Amino acid sequence: MTTYKALTIAGSDSGGGAGIQADLKTFQELKAYGMSAITAVTAQNTLGVQDVYPMSVAAVEAQIDSIGADLGADAVKTGMLFSSEIIEAVANKIKQYKWERIVVDPVMIAKGGASLLQQQAVQALKDHLLPLAMVITPNIPEAEVLTDMSISNLDERMEAAKKLHKMGVQHVVIKGGHGEGEDLVDLLYDGQEFLYITSKRIHTKNTHGTGCTFAAALTAQLAKGSSVRQAVVVAKDFIQAAIEEDLKIGNGHGPTNHWAYHHRQKENA
Repeated sequence: MTTYKALTIAGSDSGGGAGIQADLKTFQELKAYGMSAITAVTAQNTLGVQDVYPMSVAAVEAQIDSIGADLGADAVKTGMLFSSEIIEAVANKIKQYKWERIVVDPVMIAKGGASLLQQQAVQALKDHLLPLAMVITPNIPEAEVLTDMSISNLDERMEAAKKLHKMGVQHVVIKGGHGEGEDLVDLLYDGQEFLYITSKRIHTKNTHGTGCTFAAALTAQLAKGSSVRQAVVVAKDFIQAAIEEDLKIGNGHGPTNHWAYHHRQKENA
Protein backbone atom coordinates (compact mmCIF):
# COMPACT_ATOMS: atom_id res chain seq x y z
CA MET A 1 0.00 0.00 0.00
CA THR A 2 1.31 3.42 -0.96
CA THR A 3 1.49 5.97 1.86
CA TYR A 4 0.78 9.52 0.76
CA LYS A 5 2.38 12.24 2.88
CA ALA A 6 1.13 15.78 3.47
CA LEU A 7 3.03 18.48 5.35
CA THR A 8 1.43 21.50 6.99
CA ILE A 9 3.59 24.53 7.80
CA ALA A 10 1.37 26.66 10.00
CA GLY A 11 0.45 27.87 13.46
CA SER A 12 -0.87 25.79 16.32
CA ASP A 13 -4.44 26.43 17.51
CA SER A 14 -4.85 25.39 21.15
CA GLY A 15 -8.62 25.19 20.59
CA GLY A 16 -8.13 22.56 17.89
CA GLY A 17 -10.44 24.08 15.29
CA ALA A 18 -7.91 25.66 12.94
CA GLY A 19 -4.18 25.64 12.21
CA ILE A 20 -2.12 22.49 12.29
CA GLN A 21 -4.68 20.70 14.45
CA ALA A 22 -7.37 21.14 11.81
CA ASP A 23 -4.90 20.26 9.06
CA LEU A 24 -3.76 17.01 10.67
CA LYS A 25 -7.34 15.94 11.39
CA THR A 26 -8.26 16.60 7.76
CA PHE A 27 -5.22 14.77 6.39
CA GLN A 28 -6.12 11.76 8.53
CA GLU A 29 -9.76 11.73 7.42
CA LEU A 30 -8.65 11.77 3.76
CA LYS A 31 -6.06 9.03 4.27
CA ALA A 32 -2.92 11.12 3.92
CA TYR A 33 -0.12 10.81 6.48
CA GLY A 34 0.12 14.18 8.21
CA MET A 35 3.29 15.99 9.29
CA SER A 36 3.77 19.49 10.66
CA ALA A 37 6.21 22.35 11.09
CA ILE A 38 4.89 24.86 13.61
CA THR A 39 5.45 28.55 12.85
CA ALA A 40 3.75 29.97 15.92
CA VAL A 41 1.88 28.80 18.99
CA THR A 42 -1.40 30.59 19.60
CA ALA A 43 -3.47 30.68 22.74
CA GLN A 44 -6.98 30.68 21.31
CA ASN A 45 -10.46 29.28 21.65
CA THR A 46 -13.82 29.88 20.02
CA LEU A 47 -13.94 33.38 21.54
CA GLY A 48 -10.76 34.56 19.82
CA VAL A 49 -6.98 34.65 19.93
CA GLN A 50 -5.64 35.49 23.37
CA ASP A 51 -1.95 35.49 22.44
CA VAL A 52 0.54 34.54 19.72
CA TYR A 53 4.04 33.18 20.33
CA PRO A 54 6.01 33.00 17.07
CA MET A 55 8.73 30.40 16.61
CA SER A 56 12.23 31.47 15.66
CA VAL A 57 13.22 31.16 12.01
CA ALA A 58 15.80 28.55 13.00
CA ALA A 59 13.13 26.45 14.75
CA VAL A 60 10.88 26.52 11.68
CA GLU A 61 13.77 25.62 9.39
CA ALA A 62 14.86 22.75 11.65
CA GLN A 63 11.38 21.22 11.63
CA ILE A 64 11.18 21.37 7.85
CA ASP A 65 14.70 19.95 7.52
CA SER A 66 13.75 17.00 9.74
CA ILE A 67 10.91 16.15 7.38
CA GLY A 68 12.76 16.91 4.16
CA ALA A 69 15.83 14.85 5.10
CA ASP A 70 13.88 11.72 6.03
CA LEU A 71 10.16 11.54 5.34
CA GLY A 72 9.66 13.81 2.35
CA ALA A 73 6.30 15.24 1.35
CA ASP A 74 3.95 14.59 -1.57
CA ALA A 75 2.18 17.91 -0.99
CA VAL A 76 2.73 20.89 1.30
CA LYS A 77 0.23 23.36 2.77
CA THR A 78 1.23 26.68 4.28
CA GLY A 79 -1.04 28.48 6.71
CA MET A 80 -0.23 31.14 9.28
CA LEU A 81 3.39 32.15 8.65
CA PHE A 82 3.30 35.31 10.79
CA SER A 83 6.39 37.22 9.62
CA SER A 84 8.33 38.08 6.47
CA GLU A 85 11.39 36.27 7.88
CA ILE A 86 9.47 33.02 8.34
CA ILE A 87 7.85 33.34 4.90
CA GLU A 88 11.20 33.75 3.19
CA ALA A 89 12.69 30.83 5.13
CA VAL A 90 9.77 28.56 4.23
CA ALA A 91 10.02 29.52 0.56
CA ASN A 92 13.73 28.72 0.57
CA LYS A 93 13.13 25.31 2.13
CA ILE A 94 10.40 24.48 -0.39
CA LYS A 95 12.88 25.22 -3.17
CA GLN A 96 15.67 23.30 -1.41
CA TYR A 97 13.60 20.12 -1.22
CA LYS A 98 12.06 20.67 -4.66
CA TRP A 99 8.50 20.32 -3.39
CA GLU A 100 6.06 21.21 -6.14
CA ARG A 101 2.52 20.53 -4.91
CA ILE A 102 2.25 23.62 -2.75
CA VAL A 103 -1.05 24.96 -1.39
CA VAL A 104 -0.85 28.47 0.06
CA ASP A 105 -3.64 29.44 2.44
CA PRO A 106 -2.80 33.12 3.03
CA VAL A 107 -3.99 33.29 6.64
CA MET A 108 -4.18 36.92 7.74
CA ILE A 109 -7.02 37.46 10.20
CA ALA A 110 -8.65 35.12 12.72
CA LYS A 111 -12.46 34.74 12.92
CA GLY A 112 -12.47 36.99 15.98
CA GLY A 113 -10.60 39.74 14.14
CA ALA A 114 -7.07 39.20 15.52
CA SER A 115 -4.26 39.80 13.02
CA LEU A 116 -2.26 36.65 12.29
CA LEU A 117 0.14 38.12 9.72
CA GLN A 118 2.37 41.12 10.22
CA GLN A 119 1.70 43.90 7.71
CA GLN A 120 5.19 43.83 6.16
CA ALA A 121 4.79 40.08 5.62
CA VAL A 122 2.17 40.57 2.89
CA GLN A 123 4.83 41.73 0.42
CA ALA A 124 7.08 38.82 1.36
CA LEU A 125 4.20 36.46 0.69
CA LYS A 126 3.78 37.93 -2.80
CA ASP A 127 7.51 38.03 -3.56
CA HIS A 128 8.67 34.68 -2.21
CA LEU A 129 5.81 32.23 -1.74
CA LEU A 130 3.16 32.90 -4.37
CA PRO A 131 5.51 32.10 -7.29
CA LEU A 132 5.95 28.62 -5.76
CA ALA A 133 2.24 27.93 -5.28
CA MET A 134 0.37 25.31 -7.23
CA VAL A 135 -2.81 26.60 -5.57
CA ILE A 136 -3.69 29.64 -3.46
CA THR A 137 -6.94 29.65 -1.46
CA PRO A 138 -7.78 33.18 -0.25
CA ASN A 139 -11.17 34.27 0.95
CA ILE A 140 -12.45 37.57 -0.45
CA PRO A 141 -10.86 39.87 2.21
CA GLU A 142 -7.50 38.10 1.78
CA ALA A 143 -7.74 38.40 -2.01
CA GLU A 144 -8.43 42.12 -1.59
CA VAL A 145 -5.26 42.58 0.46
CA LEU A 146 -3.10 40.56 -1.94
CA THR A 147 -4.38 42.32 -5.07
CA ASP A 148 -4.87 45.77 -3.53
CA MET A 149 -8.37 46.02 -4.96
CA SER A 150 -11.94 46.01 -3.71
CA ILE A 151 -14.01 42.91 -4.49
CA SER A 152 -17.79 43.23 -4.33
CA ASN A 153 -19.03 40.99 -7.15
CA LEU A 154 -18.09 37.98 -9.25
CA ASP A 155 -16.52 40.02 -12.06
CA GLU A 156 -14.14 41.66 -9.58
CA ARG A 157 -13.32 38.26 -8.12
CA MET A 158 -12.42 37.06 -11.61
CA GLU A 159 -10.19 40.09 -12.08
CA ALA A 160 -8.51 39.41 -8.73
CA ALA A 161 -7.93 35.77 -9.72
CA LYS A 162 -6.19 36.91 -12.90
CA LYS A 163 -3.98 39.28 -10.87
CA LEU A 164 -2.99 36.50 -8.48
CA HIS A 165 -2.22 34.20 -11.40
CA LYS A 166 0.10 36.86 -12.84
CA MET A 167 1.99 36.83 -9.52
CA GLY A 168 3.09 33.29 -10.35
CA VAL A 169 0.35 31.17 -8.82
CA GLN A 170 -0.66 28.27 -11.07
CA HIS A 171 -4.25 27.90 -9.80
CA VAL A 172 -6.32 30.41 -7.85
CA VAL A 173 -9.29 29.50 -5.67
CA ILE A 174 -11.14 32.54 -4.31
CA LYS A 175 -13.67 31.28 -1.81
CA GLY A 176 -17.15 32.77 -1.71
CA GLY A 177 -18.03 32.62 1.97
CA HIS A 178 -17.73 36.39 2.38
CA GLY A 179 -19.87 37.07 -0.66
CA GLU A 180 -23.56 37.99 -0.74
CA GLY A 181 -26.60 35.81 -1.30
CA GLU A 182 -27.80 32.34 -0.44
CA ASP A 183 -25.82 30.65 -3.22
CA LEU A 184 -22.16 30.53 -2.28
CA VAL A 185 -19.76 30.39 -5.24
CA ASP A 186 -16.14 29.29 -5.03
CA LEU A 187 -14.10 30.37 -8.05
CA LEU A 188 -11.23 28.31 -9.52
CA TYR A 189 -8.97 29.86 -12.17
CA ASP A 190 -6.14 27.98 -13.91
CA GLY A 191 -4.88 30.80 -16.12
CA GLN A 192 -7.16 29.86 -19.00
CA GLU A 193 -10.65 29.14 -17.75
CA PHE A 194 -12.86 29.57 -14.70
CA LEU A 195 -14.69 26.85 -12.81
CA TYR A 196 -17.58 27.81 -10.52
CA ILE A 197 -18.45 25.55 -7.60
CA THR A 198 -21.80 26.48 -6.07
CA SER A 199 -23.27 25.43 -2.74
CA LYS A 200 -25.99 26.59 -0.38
CA ARG A 201 -24.96 28.99 2.37
CA ILE A 202 -25.18 27.46 5.84
CA HIS A 203 -26.31 29.99 8.44
CA THR A 204 -24.12 29.21 11.44
CA LYS A 205 -21.55 30.99 13.55
CA ASN A 206 -19.57 27.75 13.86
CA THR A 207 -17.12 28.28 11.02
CA HIS A 208 -13.81 28.49 12.89
CA GLY A 209 -11.09 26.85 10.83
CA THR A 210 -13.03 26.54 7.58
CA GLY A 211 -10.23 28.06 5.50
CA CYS A 212 -7.57 25.85 7.05
CA THR A 213 -9.72 22.75 6.64
CA PHE A 214 -10.62 23.45 3.00
CA ALA A 215 -6.96 24.02 2.06
CA ALA A 216 -5.87 20.94 4.02
CA ALA A 217 -8.41 18.75 2.22
CA LEU A 218 -7.16 20.10 -1.09
CA THR A 219 -3.57 19.35 -0.03
CA ALA A 220 -4.41 15.78 1.00
CA GLN A 221 -5.98 15.10 -2.38
CA LEU A 222 -3.01 16.58 -4.24
CA ALA A 223 -0.68 14.40 -2.16
CA LYS A 224 -2.64 11.39 -3.39
CA GLY A 225 -2.18 12.45 -7.02
CA SER A 226 -5.48 14.17 -7.79
CA SER A 227 -5.64 16.99 -10.30
CA VAL A 228 -6.26 20.45 -8.87
CA ARG A 229 -9.82 20.45 -10.18
CA GLN A 230 -10.56 17.05 -8.63
CA ALA A 231 -8.94 18.12 -5.36
CA VAL A 232 -10.99 21.32 -5.17
CA VAL A 233 -14.24 19.41 -5.65
CA VAL A 234 -13.41 16.97 -2.82
CA ALA A 235 -12.24 19.82 -0.58
CA LYS A 236 -15.53 21.63 -1.19
CA ASP A 237 -17.55 18.51 -0.30
CA PHE A 238 -15.39 17.99 2.78
CA ILE A 239 -15.86 21.50 4.17
CA GLN A 240 -19.56 21.61 3.28
CA ALA A 241 -20.15 18.47 5.35
CA ALA A 242 -17.97 19.83 8.17
CA ILE A 243 -20.01 23.04 8.35
CA GLU A 244 -23.42 21.40 7.98
CA GLU A 245 -22.72 18.94 10.81
CA ASP A 246 -20.91 21.33 13.15
CA LEU A 247 -20.07 20.27 16.68
CA LYS A 248 -21.79 23.09 18.61
CA ILE A 249 -19.03 23.50 21.17
CA GLY A 250 -17.60 26.65 22.72
CA ASN A 251 -19.22 30.02 23.30
CA GLY A 252 -18.02 31.86 20.19
CA HIS A 253 -17.16 30.83 16.64
CA GLY A 254 -17.17 27.07 17.10
CA PRO A 255 -15.14 24.59 15.02
CA THR A 256 -16.37 22.53 12.11
CA ASN A 257 -16.77 18.76 12.21
CA HIS A 258 -13.72 17.10 10.66
CA TRP A 259 -15.23 13.62 10.66
CA ALA A 260 -18.54 14.58 9.00
CA TYR A 261 -17.32 13.88 5.44
CA HIS A 262 -16.11 10.38 6.29
CA HIS A 263 -19.31 9.71 8.26
CA ARG A 264 -21.43 10.68 5.25
CA GLN A 265 -19.40 8.47 2.95
CA LYS A 266 -19.99 5.47 5.23
CA GLU A 267 -23.70 6.23 5.40
CA ASN A 268 -23.95 6.46 1.61
CA ALA A 269 -21.88 3.34 0.93
